[in-house]
Amino acid sequence: MTTDTPSPAPHPADSHDLIRVHGARENNLKDVSVEIPKRRLTVFTGVSGSGKSSLVFDTIAAESQRMINETYSAFVQGFMPTLARPEADLLEGLTTAIIVDQQRMGADPRSTVGTATDTNALLRILFSRLAEPHVGPPGAYSFNVATVSASGGFRVERGAEKTKTEKVTFNRTGGMCVRCEGRGSVSDIDLTQLYDDSKSIAEGAFTIPGWKSDSVWTVGVYAQSGFLDPNKPIREFTEKEMRDFLYGEPTKVKVNGVNLTYEGLIPKIQKSFLAKDKEALQPHIRAFVERAVTFTTCPDCDGTRLTEAVRASKIAGISIADACAMEIRDLAEWVRGLDEPSVAPLLTALRGTLESFVEIGLGYLSLDRPAGTLSGGEAQRVKMIRHLGSALTDVTYVFDEPTIGLHPHDIQRMNELLLRLRDKGNTVLVVEHKPETIAVADHVVDLGPGAGTAGGTVCFEGTVAGLRASGTVTGRHLDDRAALKEEVRKPTGALEIRGASANNLRDVDVDIPLGTLVVVTGVAGSGKSSLVHGSIPADENVVFVDQSPIRGSRRSNPATYTGLLDPIRKAFAKASGAKPALFSPNSEGACPACNGAGVVFTDLAMMAGVATTCEECEGRRFQASVLEHRLGGRNISEVLAMPVTEAEEFFSAGEARTPAAHRILQRLADVGLGYLSLGQPLTTLSGGERQRLKLATHMGDKGGLYVLDEPTTGLHLADVEQLLGLLDRLVDAGKSVVVIEHHQAVMAHADWIIDLGPGAGHDGGRVVFEGTPADLVAARSTLTGEHLAAYVGASGA
Repeated sequence: MTTDTPSPAPHPADSHDLIRVHGARENNLKDVSVEIPKRRLTVFTGVSGSGKSSLVFDTIAAESQRMINETYSAFVQGFMPTLARPEADLLEGLTTAIIVDQQRMGADPRSTVGTATDTNALLRILFSRLAEPHVGPPGAYSFNVATVSASGGFRVERGAEKTKTEKVTFNRTGGMCVRCEGRGSVSDIDLTQLYDDSKSIAEGAFTIPGWKSDSVWTVGVYAQSGFLDPNKPIREFTEKEMRDFLYGEPTKVKVNGVNLTYEGLIPKIQKSFLAKDKEALQPHIRAFVERAVTFTTCPDCDGTRLTEAVRASKIAGISIADACAMEIRDLAEWVRGLDEPSVAPLLTALRGTLESFVEIGLGYLSLDRPAGTLSGGEAQRVKMIRHLGSALTDVTYVFDEPTIGLHPHDIQRMNELLLRLRDKGNTVLVVEHKPETIAVADHVVDLGPGAGTAGGTVCFEGTVAGLRASGTVTGRHLDDRAALKEEVRKPTGALEIRGASANNLRDVDVDIPLGTLVVVTGVAGSGKSSLVHGSIPADENVVFVDQSPIRGSRRSNPATYTGLLDPIRKAFAKASGAKPALFSPNSEGACPACNGAGVVFTDLAMMAGVATTCEECEGRRFQASVLEHRLGGRNISEVLAMPVTEAEEFFSAGEARTPAAHRILQRLADVGLGYLSLGQPLTTLSGGERQRLKLATHMGDKGGLYVLDEPTTGLHLADVEQLLGLLDRLVDAGKSVVVIEHHQAVMAHADWIIDLGPGAGHDGGRVVFEGTPADLVAARSTLTGEHLAAYVGASGA
């Protein structure tokens, strides 16, 4: 046997081992140039708002996706999201990008963990093959498929003049519960919240927000429809009138010479209020919906969403509803016990998916858990499931803070998964703040030095050891360790929770001390959110700041969202004698050419749309006449372009002094958003920035108890200190603060810790420790205690 001697020159194909970015200018990036090694784990760090996401997601991943989309036919591209080429001089060496971001999963009531990961599809096939009694094909086991039957005739032409009518019938068996239509819950509307039955329609019986007696579209339709007597009190309606009033079918009627549609009050309320996402409603309408509508478990299917026939069809005594309700680790065990050669490939695929859930630390979820109830971190890990067993290599995986919502104990697991993806021959890019994940990186890119306009440059590129010695903000804070408090605050009272049993909680009794900073912690899935959100009463005294996304169009910005624009408009109106509406780009003062958007959008079908700066207002969004009015020497467009810190100074003294605006700006600066410009579109903010914007807005509320859900999400190590200062100020002002948190710096800073566990799912749901952080470290009786002791550097007992 002979072998060739290896040639000393490397093959040209092996020289492309870098992703090169030159002159990147997306958002706040300032001509950034970086070289990222392929088949390595690269972590991007930097303070919140420094440009990490702009470089990784909006430049590298966006260009990779755009180029892949261009390989499809124009017809297919017409159905895909159109992506513009990122602002960069050169992007080279890109590979296929798979983005695993922290966008929450859609809150569609029919979307569950099982449907979102395609696990339900595999289970449905399994049951359609093995379950007894047999119900039908896989669709018969789906709660998204309704049972349909139809019959009719169609004419068949045979020969020159012969036609024959043939009868056809069509049947489709679905698993959808008829009563709740596959939602698992039914809505019950409290009629007393809709109208006062002692009054007539003409006397203003309706108590629905926005339903004014002079409105033709709402009240007018009922008053002039001819179906009802508008002058008779509602309680005196006949049975037929009541039926028409509440449940009438849609019918065309003429009101004041206009053709309108009359329909019963219940379906009208369902379409106008209940069909929309509750979070997207205005606060007063949301309050009305919460008052008027109660959602109860469907009595027909008992919340399983499935018909009785499907629930009776079983494999080894387990129905598909039982399988979806099990914790995934238990379901994996059950599937492992099935031995049926006829469906062997299916069982192998199903086992692989379920084991991926367990491996990634989500074994405590069940497949029937609604997708909208997952936290940002859980949603991100559910999206990872698809990629763990993938045979693809030389792919670029892009992660956005994959450790969000993870207990320090679980972060180690996540690191192993990232390294496993890398070791398969993939490029792994991670945007991250946690030192535990930064520590396992092969290569680090640190952006900064500041946020917003003060960021957008590369401060450091190299190894983790090099970052530590570099003197950048991240390098200096990498080994920061918060010390335990020497003295904790004394509680002013206690909020008693008794017998809490939501989700996996086991009859938990706990007292939450008031007037202090309380941290509720525990591994992911131990029952923290169930305890806090399920047991603390939602009244006007409690302010919840959760991770639900802020909804807003590109016209929404920090000034409109926080209510800051109102006092600013009034101040301009007072100074100039003009109407306040002139000083809003969404109202009378808007530039007529671009309708106040500042840019003109040209839709180019399947190609990326083009946004060009409006020639009329040159991107300033206002009519020229509005910009002539000045306050403190600045026009409204210049004020909206100011960063928060500059605006805070501007509105604090002199001619522009506006206390109402100054208060809101102070709160924005307090939560670490001093670098945001007042008019920056909300669509460009990161997840962490949005949550802090929400916190700043709620800080003005009258509540005495603040409940925060992982406020350190998206926060750089250096910013956590500022957040702790803010929490201290809230408590010192007489408020009580309860924080669901995994960050050890927040735990160390707490006055009181409630630790849930010991594990996740049915292994959790119990209080395993209550006391001060110092006691938790001294006892080391829980996983949290061990990690906190290691973090603060407590020496072993």
